[in-house]
Amino acid sequence: MAYFVSVLSVNNLNKSYDGKDILRDVSFHIEPHDKLAVTGINGAGKTTLLRQIIGEERPDSGTVVIPKEARIGYLSQIPDIESGRTVYEEVLSVKQDLLDIERQLRVLEHSMKDDAAAGGGPVYEQYAALSHRFESEGGYAVRSNVNGILKGLGFSEEEYGKKVSVLSGGQKTRLSLGRLLMDAPDILMLDEPTNHLDIASVSWLENYLRGWKGAVIIVSHDRYFLDRIVNKVLDIDNGRARLYTGNYTAFAEKKAALRKDAMRAWLNNQAEIRHQQEVIEKLRRFNREKSIKRAESREKMLNRIERVEKPFDVDDAMRLHFTPSKLSGKDVLYADGLCKAYDGRELFAGVDLDVKRGEKLAVIGPNGTGKTTLLRIISGNETADSGELEFGSRVETAYYDQEHHVLDPDNTVFDEISDAYPYMNNTEIRNLLASFLFTGDDVFKMIRDLSGGEKGRLSLAKLMLSKANLLLLDEPTNHLDITSREILEEAVRNYEGTVIYVSHDRYFINRTATRILELDHRHFVNYQGNYDYYLEKKADPAFDASKAVSGALPAGTDVPSPAAGNAASAASSLLSYQEQKERKQQLQKLRTALSNCEKEIGEGEQASEEIDRQMALPQNAVNSAKLNELVQKKNGITAVLEELYQKWEELSEAIENFN
Repeated sequence: MAYFVSVLSVNNLNKSYDGKDILRDVSFHIEPHDKLAVTGINGAGKTTLLRQIIGEERPDSGTVVIPKEARIGYLSQIPDIESGRTVYEEVLSVKQDLLDIERQLRVLEHSMKDDAAAGGGPVYEQYAALSHRFESEGGYAVRSNVNGILKGLGFSEEEYGKKVSVLSGGQKTRLSLGRLLMDAPDILMLDEPTNHLDIASVSWLENYLRGWKGAVIIVSHDRYFLDRIVNKVLDIDNGRARLYTGNYTAFAEKKAALRKDAMRAWLNNQAEIRHQQEVIEKLRRFNREKSIKRAESREKMLNRIERVEKPFDVDDAMRLHFTPSKLSGKDVLYADGLCKAYDGRELFAGVDLDVKRGEKLAVIGPNGTGKTTLLRIISGNETADSGELEFGSRVETAYYDQEHHVLDPDNTVFDEISDAYPYMNNTEIRNLLASFLFTGDDVFKMIRDLSGGEKGRLSLAKLMLSKANLLLLDEPTNHLDITSREILEEAVRNYEGTVIYVSHDRYFINRTATRILELDHRHFVNYQGNYDYYLEKKADPAFDASKAVSGALPAGTDVPSPAAGNAASAASSLLSYQEQKERKQQLQKLRTALSNCEKEIGEGEQASEEIDRQMALPQNAVNSAKLNELVQKKNGITAVLEELYQKWEELSEAIENFN
């Protein structure tokens, strides 16, 4: 890798499709060792930005500056890789230049044997130069590196000899990633690199990228992955991009705080504008020279007020809440010695489970080890070869299938809900689907035409309607963007029932699991905690996995309450309660005084108008004594009104200053 002061600079980049702005004035730069995450909701423009950088698409305006010597490697979500080579040969071919040097060295070695009697010469010099280059460029480690990368990405040695042409889409994605890692470009750009990787492979990739000497740009929904790798986050929100320093968690906290501040600033700005408009209207209504001048002065002030742009309100947030229709018994599920094999290959054996009400149990392990099969057995969609399975009292299950087989591809979105829940009327179904982002004509889409994310949201909608007290979830975060994943997390955390799920999303596991079952050598090892606890125990030499082979909770173990953890935030909010109470009381006094003042002004103005009416009467117009009396009353009321007008302005000013 070459050295650069800055490997990438993006300046005022703009891109639109069909008149819709996707990227607006996007600017940022990264340095040689930066690890940058690009985040945003689905459709925000993340992949579009990557395509602008690699030159696959041209921006409408703006520039992308990359040093001429810098090499870029790009992994797309659907890589195009066709080859007659084997898996091993495909990754090894990236270093063809070193393989050519190695071949030349072998040829020169034969020549040197023939020329040994000559005592050296040009052949020896050429060999020395090539040998030095081969060693300095890592030639001796090439095959070892290929082996390490392939194993790290989940390829078994038996698969090294497979032809690329017979690989599945997921295997080709992993192979494309392996080629990129082997190539070691100066800028490594990865679009959803953890797709098709199990937890072990993702962990390996994390460690590999943390030691990466070049720059990395990552688009990923895997927040745990981003937390452990990136030092910067570029967030695309409503076409605008903002750069944050720190990992994903630091970014999420900063963004939430900034959004809160921005919304508060906008609300205050709107309140100030409305207040000034009301004051101007009141002053003009007073219809006195002094008030009219003040109204004109305030109009000038109003025109000078800087209008704050309303923060973009994320409108693609699901509204998800799981509510069991009835409480199950304390004992939810008991299994003894479950075994399952396919075509003579044993997936797992002797699995024992003892699941209690309120548990959130995550099942993890490498791909193909039987995690989904276990869920299907519990859900009744499959039977175990041997062993017993027993449910507790009042247990009702609902199953979320990652392949969405529970959805009828010949149905429309609307009919899928209507058929499953015929008691719901059209309005209820429409409102439900809108809360899962199906609006307008979206409800008439055929299920076969839905994207993975849309099918996931529809399956979650059906799951929410089920009112079950035991949820079985198979990869529920697949195809969901980060916002939707966070909403699902909160729904699972606050759910009063029991959840057993399979997931590769370690952030989701860490936030929701109260217990982890890891499939290890065809048995399940029990870890009583979340994903961080699991990692801690895995790294602890004193932890005896053989003693944890079981699904049973240790005696006396309490399942954490869904509400646990809220006490601290409630306590902190109480710290300023007295101060808030006093401020509200002060503001209420000012508002009451203003209201009373407005009432007195109204009464005074009515009295003044009544005197004007009496003065206009013919009998009073020729009665000088009566006319003089009315004039005196008028002057008195006018004087009082002047004081009230002044008081009203002072109270209005005080409320403005208070706010």
